[in-house]
This record gives sequence, structure tokens and C-alpha cells, in this order.
Amino acid sequence: MTHRVAVLAVDEAVGYDLCIPPQIFNASLDADGSPLYEVVVCGVDAKPVSVTAGFTAVLDHGPEALAWADTVIVPGTRAPGPRHDGTLPGPLADAFALIRPGTRVMSICTGAFVLGAAGILDGRPATTHWRFVDQFRALYPAVHLDPDVLFVDDGDVLTSAGLSAGIDLCLHVVRSDHGSEVANRAARYCVVPPWREGGQSQFIDRPLPVGAGGVSATRAWALDRLHESLELSTLAAHAKMSVRTFSRHFRAETGESPGTWLIQQRVRHALRLLETTDLPIDQVAERSGLRSATSLRQHMRAAVGVSPLAYRKTFRTG
Repeated sequence: MTHRVAVLAVDEAVGYDLCIPPQIFNASLDADGSPLYEVVVCGVDAKPVSVTAGFTAVLDHGPEALAWADTVIVPGTRAPGPRHDGTLPGPLADAFALIRPGTRVMSICTGAFVLGAAGILDGRPATTHWRFVDQFRALYPAVHLDPDVLFVDDGDVLTSAGLSAGIDLCLHVVRSDHGSEVANRAARYCVVPPWREGGQSQFIDRPLPVGAGGVSATRAWALDRLHESLELSTLAAHAKMSVRTFSRHFRAETGESPGTWLIQQRVRHALRLLETTDLPIDQVAERSGLRSATSLRQHMRAAVGVSPLAYRKTFRTG
């Protein structure tokens, strides 16, 4: 029997997310070319569903598909109840009540807000789009949110980060269900990378603004000298403060210790060099102040989850 997948389109659905599961799962075939999944897209009722891409979708199935499904997937949505109040509207709650015990439940992007409002994620690890992390945590404090990964597989409940991370999650599920060969064929057909580890970072750009006052001038000074050793005493001397006073002011302004902040800036500078230059890895490490290729690899693994060469291959610009 084929595995039955129901994609639940919640009003104000994110169009990109909505199309990912049908595309990936319908492209997953066995060696004879037979489909391994049967995918339907359904709504919480018979009404058309508004889509954020600027159109309205008339769906072939209603909530009864949820009782039929072996896997239920909730794509991203801007539905105000889950997104702003932490609540499920009545029709959506009724639809969720149809899901059979033991059904695998997944979300893509802000679909995690719907699972959070349904209580499915309470006490579980999960992720969502990095831009909405603070909002999610405020609404669903019982969820163990990890904003720095592409997806989280917690057995029968899986969540992905924003947008294209839904592709990674769906391919991960195909790979878990049927092996790498099937997942690789599906990825090849869809012309997408066959594998990005779930623990890989979302590659979030988090620049720290350099403002006026405090130790901001020293931060700006340090950013121009990342290739130098920049000991804590050197930074404090530039700020004309004792080490203790400087550390206190630095943490108050940035929320981090000078050492942690400095490592972050060195890694970010290394990422920019990997993106924009063809410098050898050891020179990237030297220019960013990380001293050696080994140190650069270790810090990049910790920060973004991939090696320097893998990062350059993905993000190198012309």
C-alpha cells in the first residue's frame, strides 16, 4: 500500500510551503516507477483557501482526509489565531480532532504555530522560521524551540525551519521511509540538493549594530582588526576601562562576553571571505583571526554546522 499524506492548507497559507509536500512525495517512486505516496491537499472545510502568494485555492478535499492520512503536514500560514493569539479556531480544532492516534504529524515554516496551538509540540523539540522565533516562544513556552536548525525529527512529530527547509524535511522523511536511493531520485527530479543535514544552521545573518557610546567604538575598532590577536586587555585598554569594567559594559550592550562576540565576528568575516573570494582556507582562517584551517573548521561546525568547503560551494558568489 502507498503511504497516505494529507497536506492541511490553513487559511492564509504560504503558497511556496503548500506546494512542497505534493512535489517531493509525488516524485518519490520505487525502482519500477510506482508511487510510494498518495498525496492530497485538504482544507478545514469546503471553503476556498486564501494563499499569501496572491491567489485563492479551491481544494478537492475537506477535513475528512485527515482521518484517512498516515502523515499530516501543515505548511506555513498567517492565520491570526495560531500566529498571534496561540489559539485554534473552532473549525481548525475540529479538523485536528479527526487525526488518528499514531499519525505522523509534520509542519513546514510557520505551520509550527498551528501544531503549537494544538498542543502537539508541548514538551517536544521543534523549529520554525528564524524570523518568528521570539513570537513563537512567547506564545508557546512549553515547546523546546531550536531556531538554529533546518528541521527537527522527534519521531512521530517533525518540524522544519522556513520555506525551503521544508524540502529538506520532506526529503529526510522519504529517505527515512524508503532509503537514500529513492530520496536522491526524487531530489534529482525536483532539481534540488539531495541532502542537507537537519542540524545544519539556517544561515541567519545577525549583524550587530554599532551605535554610539559605551564600548561601541571599541567594537568598531575591533572589527577592523579581526586578523590581530585582540586580547581582552587590549580591547579594555582601547576603551580606556579596566578589564572588569569593560567586560561588564560589553555584556550589558551585547548580551555576550567579549570573547564570545569576537569569535562570532571572526566566523562571520570568514563566511564573507568564503562567499566572495577564492582565498585558500588557511588564508581565510588567518585573515579572520582564527589562525588555522583546523580552528576555522571547528568554529564553523559549531556556528553553522558545515565545513568551510561545503559553505563556499553553497554560497560562493561570482
